[in-house]
Amino acid sequence: MNAETVIAFAKEGVYITLLVSGPLLLLALVTGLIVSIFQATTQIQEQTLAFIPKIIAVLVGLVFFGPWMLTEMVNYAHAIFENLSRFAG
Repeated sequence: MNAETVIAFAKEGVYITLLVSGPLLLLALVTGLIVSIFQATTQIQEQTLAFIPKIIAVLVGLVFFGPWMLTEMVNYAHAIFENLSRFAG
């Protein structure tokens, strides 16, 4: 295994990580922004108000995007294990 192969594995791993975590992070970001705007307009300064909508949004996103995320991760792991003999030997 040479350096180019290791870099390609790292690149693909980072890409899959960003691809899988992206939708949930975007949901949390948008929900936090909406709650922050709501807090600013109503002048409610409750610190815990931002957490509950984010948790609910991420859980709903996990239910919605979960099968796709799992499929992407399993496909990546399958590709790694399928070519393991070629990389190790």
